[in-house]
Amino acid sequence: MDLIELLKRPEGKTLELKRDLSSPQGVLKTIVAFANTAGGTLLIGVEDRGRHVRGVAKALDVEERLASLLSDGVAPRLVPSIEILRWRSTQVLAVEVFPSSLRPHYLRREGEERGVYVRVGSTNRRADLRLIRELQRFARGEVFDEQPIPELDSEALDFRAASESFAPVRKLRRADLETLRLITTHQGRKVPTVGGMLLFGSERERERYFPDAWIQAGRFRGTDKSRIVDQLEIRSLPIQAVEDAVSFVHKHALHGVEIGAVRSRERSNLPPIAVREAVINAVAHADYSQTGGPIRVAIFDDRMEVENPGLLPFGLSVEDLTRGISKLRNRVIGRVFHTLGLIEQWGSGVQRMVSACRDAGLDSPLFEEIATRFRVTIFTAPVGEPSLDERDQAILDTLAGGEGRLTSQIAETIGLTPRATRTRLARLVGLGLIREVGTGPRDPKRRYYRSD
Repeated sequence: MDLIELLKRPEGKTLELKRDLSSPQGVLKTIVAFANTAGGTLLIGVEDRGRHVRGVAKALDVEERLASLLSDGVAPRLVPSIEILRWRSTQVLAVEVFPSSLRPHYLRREGEERGVYVRVGSTNRRADLRLIRELQRFARGEVFDEQPIPELDSEALDFRAASESFAPVRKLRRADLETLRLITTHQGRKVPTVGGMLLFGSERERERYFPDAWIQAGRFRGTDKSRIVDQLEIRSLPIQAVEDAVSFVHKHALHGVEIGAVRSRERSNLPPIAVREAVINAVAHADYSQTGGPIRVAIFDDRMEVENPGLLPFGLSVEDLTRGISKLRNRVIGRVFHTLGLIEQWGSGVQRMVSACRDAGLDSPLFEEIATRFRVTIFTAPVGEPSLDERDQAILDTLAGGEGRLTSQIAETIGLTPRATRTRLARLVGLGLIREVGTGPRDPKRRYYRSD
């Protein structure tokens, strides 16, 4: 373990600094929180302010004391890796905690209900009963949206709505409902799962069981929420809700005018690919066991925020997201979204968001855990010129004659698959370089035209 590299990192979800072991309960809380969440490293002998390395006297004695505190104070049994690191004339204790398969761990003196902690940012947060249940499900390899709703029957699902959603991809059979885990067998009966009810449940039952499963969208003047310009409650089924939320953002996106050599063109400051991925991720990864707040989409003069209930899935950090590492919280929703093409590849959504923003000359999005919610912020202030590669330029050249072309025609010309071509076309639309004309994003006959 490299002490210098650790000291270069900021305190956060996976790193905490402690001056000494004088407050053992605080140390135990941190170790429990690390084990319950995404793991982490605790350095004892370093001041959190100023990062002054004070070291610990008699490091072997401190190590033995900590091992004893863990044995007596934490359940189930937790054995982190403890290493003594040399620093000049002193030593630092490094405690490396790995995500535990025995979650939830808790402090014995506080009990199983009040002694469970999770890591949120650089703080330890006491887990409530809902979060404890999620930890227990995670340890068993279960997810909330695959749970049955035994008091309902399969007729609680709107098969017609499901069929219409699948129509552009394939014909949906009733047998597919079980394959997709929209329904399951419970005590000999076919009943809907949580995911099935969220995706295709009747309006009355969805509202009854999941009153917060909707999207609140708002456009605000300025950089805070004191002056609202427009708002919308989106209570449609999730697949349509994604489209409605993206349309709301497009309606209120900040637009600028780019002056060209011949004519001007309007250009959105919010890359459509990034917007769409942020909304889809929020719907797919929201913790629907939480109550008290819906998914929120807020547009300000300098940014857009998309926020969903739920921390990152256990074992995952913000740094993992940007490296393409992903853990799906809702398997049923993820499976259906993947089948319908809303999710192309696990873990790729965040990277597409980052690439879309950078390509548009914007800062990378900000990913944060706030309280028990997760937020993505897309900034609209340009920091550089949009970048175009050879294939982007080939698309523009293909459309130079003023004649509209289908996705398939463009794909054949530039030598990419239709799916890869669609991704590039959406980005160029967002940059204001081309226009699309059709009945909607799923119209197979929509054509693309060069904006100038």
